[in-house]
Amino acid sequence: MNDRWAVAATEGGGALLAPLTRAGRPAAAPCHEPDLAEAVRSRPGATRWVWRSTAEIYPRLLAAGVHVPRCYDIEDAELLLLGQAGRWGEPRSAAAAYARLHHLPVPPDPPQRAAEPGSQSSLFEPQPVHVPFEALLQVYEDQVGRHEAAEHPDRMRLLTAAESAGMLVAAEMNQTGLPWRADVHRSVLDELLGERYAGGGDPRRMAELADQVSEAFGRRVRPELPADVIKAFAQAGIKIKSTRRWELEEIDHPAVAPLIAYKKLYRILTAHGWGWLQDWVRDGRFRPEYLPGGTVTGRWVTNGGGALQIPKVIRRAVVADEGWRLVVADADQMEPRVLAAISRDPGLMDVAGQPGDLYKAVSDRAFSGDREAAKIAVLGAVYGQTSGDGLKNLAAMRRRFPRAVQYVDDAARAGEEGRLVRTWLGRTCPPAAGSDDDSGEAGIPQDPDESLSGVDAPSSEDGYTPGYASRNDRARGRFTRNFVVQGSAADWALLMLAALRQSLHSAGMKAELVFFQHDEVIVHCPAEETEAVTAAIRAAGELAGRIAFGETPVRFPFTVAAVECYADAK
Repeated sequence: MNDRWAVAATEGGGALLAPLTRAGRPAAAPCHEPDLAEAVRSRPGATRWVWRSTAEIYPRLLAAGVHVPRCYDIEDAELLLLGQAGRWGEPRSAAAAYARLHHLPVPPDPPQRAAEPGSQSSLFEPQPVHVPFEALLQVYEDQVGRHEAAEHPDRMRLLTAAESAGMLVAAEMNQTGLPWRADVHRSVLDELLGERYAGGGDPRRMAELADQVSEAFGRRVRPELPADVIKAFAQAGIKIKSTRRWELEEIDHPAVAPLIAYKKLYRILTAHGWGWLQDWVRDGRFRPEYLPGGTVTGRWVTNGGGALQIPKVIRRAVVADEGWRLVVADADQMEPRVLAAISRDPGLMDVAGQPGDLYKAVSDRAFSGDREAAKIAVLGAVYGQTSGDGLKNLAAMRRRFPRAVQYVDDAARAGEEGRLVRTWLGRTCPPAAGSDDDSGEAGIPQDPDESLSGVDAPSSEDGYTPGYASRNDRARGRFTRNFVVQGSAADWALLMLAALRQSLHSAGMKAELVFFQHDEVIVHCPAEETEAVTAAIRAAGELAGRIAFGETPVRFPFTVAAVECYADAK
């Protein structure tokens, strides 16, 4: 019995199917069936479905109540394989892959579509370039062979499998939605912002703060406009470059306090105000569109809705259904643990294998019990901090954990020299524009998740070869330094999600994955399932560590809280 099948949707809700060999070739002639969901449901022996795009197929199956254990997403795999071959940035569609395979003109990828709030139709891709089923099978067979050409074939196969599993998780979370109480959300907005005035304009509390800002300057100032604020400070004899909070807090002026308060409320109003609530919350659920691998490090993003940037005060609206709980789990010090696993540093692996606080364990070994210095040193090694006490802390890290520091030093040097840099499983960082391996990428990738407040860019004093070719090289070296850690952590997280998803489903629980960001997962479950869900999360973290990095002493623990309201978890 074949356990691997290729499937493509056809017009009218039908499907084309073909069993596949392990080498990726069809084991029999393709057949047509009139109903996609029934075609998949009637083949319980199929443990992995190969298709063009999860976003195209799986929402339709979910709507029909069909659960798929595993899949292989051809277009997602193409993106990863292009990166592995140093061709990051080339079109990744199945049509483009087929054209490259046959030396035909390569069509560009369709543009990213805009999110459609409150509409499940946004989950279906609009008018993809048509690829005949036979062509799709050829692309898949070619991809199977291209995995063998990867630097580490087994790891690359694991990465594409994990990324495809993440696509399934994302589609299921998109369908399920995060529990959301609209009435609580409105109460929070009324409490924070004050009542709204007829005809628009700022809510009462924001209008009061705007008046206080203007009064402090002695003229009308619009606090939501940075240029207006900078001009007002200049007229008051104070020169500022931006209206960021940290810069404003350095100023002694009566406008500062109301201005900072206004900016905080303005962000809530624009990102999660009444308009957002009307657009994004339906039937007690918030359904953003999760996009796995949306950044070059592999971290997820959402196509609209701002799901990964929910302020704590707004989390008060995330409330479990009656009789249910939200099991909120945060991975403990995930990135230092990943660094220990990928660098194989004996000392850091030993520290990361002990129970309790990793930074405290590091401080006991290398920083005379100073936990804060240890934390700065560990993160500084990843991010390249060299200012202030950073150089001294990095030197202490280098003495006690030399292989860990050397690992990120080597990644930084490779980035500066324009070489390809990969995560442990094989996700590839794009080369900088203008390097010898130019992929057409327009400059250094800028992922907002890659920054760390207070950590400076690398300099010639940070311990690796001095003499950077350019500022662009320095920026890429800093990026690749933390890319190997953050990207490998994202790879681990995919495997954790896959293991957790499988565990919850095989146990027959009602529990449902409803939220994920790079180090946090939320499961919505009946109150009586909380202990089992907690155990499943912790087991999934440890299993993912073994699958991703092999047998090491490193542990991947979680801090878990079972709560009725998301805001109560932290």
